[in-house]
Amino acid sequence: MTVFFRFITILRVFLRYRLDELIPHEHLPLRAKLLLSPCRLFGSSKLNRGERLRRACEELGPIFVKFGQLLSTRPDLVPDDIVAELNYLQDRVAPFPNDEFRRIVESSLGASVDTIFSDYDHEPLASASVAQVHAATLKNGKAVVIKAVRPNIENIIAQDVALLLKLAHLLEKYSEDGRRLRPVEIVEDYRNTIFDELNLQKEAANASQLRRNFANSNLLYVPEIYWDYTRNNVMVMERIYGIPVTNIDELKAQNTDMKKLAERGVEIFFTQVFDHNFFHADMHPGNIFVSREAPSLPQYIAVDMAIVGSLTREDQYYLARNLLAMFRRDYRQVAELHVQSGWVPTSVRVDELEAAIRTVCEPIFEKPLKDISFGHVLLSLFRTARRFNMEVQPQLVLLQKTLLNIEGLGRQLYPDLDLWTTAHPFLERWLKKRFHPKSLWGELKRYGPEWMEKFPQIPQLIFNGLQQLQNIGDLAPEVHKTAQQLQARSSQASRRYWLAGGLFIGAIALAHPSIYEAVSAQIRGLHFSTASFVIAGLGLVVLVIKKS
Repeated sequence: MTVFFRFITILRVFLRYRLDELIPHEHLPLRAKLLLSPCRLFGSSKLNRGERLRRACEELGPIFVKFGQLLSTRPDLVPDDIVAELNYLQDRVAPFPNDEFRRIVESSLGASVDTIFSDYDHEPLASASVAQVHAATLKNGKAVVIKAVRPNIENIIAQDVALLLKLAHLLEKYSEDGRRLRPVEIVEDYRNTIFDELNLQKEAANASQLRRNFANSNLLYVPEIYWDYTRNNVMVMERIYGIPVTNIDELKAQNTDMKKLAERGVEIFFTQVFDHNFFHADMHPGNIFVSREAPSLPQYIAVDMAIVGSLTREDQYYLARNLLAMFRRDYRQVAELHVQSGWVPTSVRVDELEAAIRTVCEPIFEKPLKDISFGHVLLSLFRTARRFNMEVQPQLVLLQKTLLNIEGLGRQLYPDLDLWTTAHPFLERWLKKRFHPKSLWGELKRYGPEWMEKFPQIPQLIFNGLQQLQNIGDLAPEVHKTAQQLQARSSQASRRYWLAGGLFIGAIALAHPSIYEAVSAQIRGLHFSTASFVIAGLGLVVLVIKKS
């Protein structure tokens, strides 16, 4: 019954803001148009579509606000005017009562707040979509903040996500444009993201890792986590006193070097992505502060590490080469790298992909480098590749979102920021470092023990492969018999049958280089089946005969 009433509330807001007008009607089937037709009785809204969606999210509460924020990070799927409006969604929501906050903390930590803390602020320091933060002081005098997940938020999220999924399935089923926007994928991405944010112990682990990565750096400071007082729904961490990064007036008042601050933001991003391969993926302005110390060499402070990302070594390599090739206008290499990386199918014609990339990028590169948005270049690249059936790469979406945030913030701090001037030497240096003898030696030291452990198994693995090859050879009489049967068929189809027999024998012959595959299969703990080649061959025979 609760779900039903929630649905009625959502429907009421949907009608009030005429969100049906956001759905392209021209491609809808007749029954869907009939279903939506009563919405016209409520009159048309004077607000633009982006503002209507933003206000609807705000009215429906924190879960939909969070969903709106997620949509704003997907300009690859959502129209620009809607993204621009959703960017205005605020992270501040109404706090829940202090008594409830205190009950959650005491229940999770198994002790009274007065026992753990010498001082506790009853008024919240911040109140966000899924959690609330209060200031406190430990018995040892350390200033901390207590973060607790909102009560019953998990059930509310589950209900709202279930409804969003149903709506997404309907949109994808009845709208061609809806299928293009992939609403189900967006909602599922949101579900994974929001439930990750509910686990504060996971966020604390991310923060510890990020703090360790920048332990000896003056670029970024990450507050300390107090693990003795951290649980799944409660986290205690060091309190920071930095300046919000969007408070330009206060930053300038303390004579902060704004050019250096913007450049350091870019350096932090590339250091996280390429050197550490562990990046803060939610670096919007609300999570970023600037230290009050050393304004001439400003240091960032990061909070809220619920969402982090990483790339495979292959994605790192291809991404770096893609960006370098892009700014050299080597569109052929960009296209080839997309195919080599597996981001687009191998069936894609490289010359067609090259032409599409050139068409999108040439107008961009007619501008001075300092006026080119690095993030939007990457966005244009992914959009173009998607036309060629580029599969969604979640790690790249997170990366794209983070880059857009960082670059937007950097240009806000210092409008003349030339991101390419900062990024180019970093990428060149990283690629050279990757293949430097020291790096290769490091890889050897890292994986050498594992290789040495497997080395004694290699003779046995080779023997197993040879034995399987012999078993395949034992099938030769069956192959010969099958060929004779094929030859005895009608002479009118002799060519067809000889082709089929050739394909059959070729399928069997594929097993000859199977020593490698057998060895690999043994390493992976899989069982290599010789019969599979026979089945494959027979399948090819049947296929050829049927098509003829």
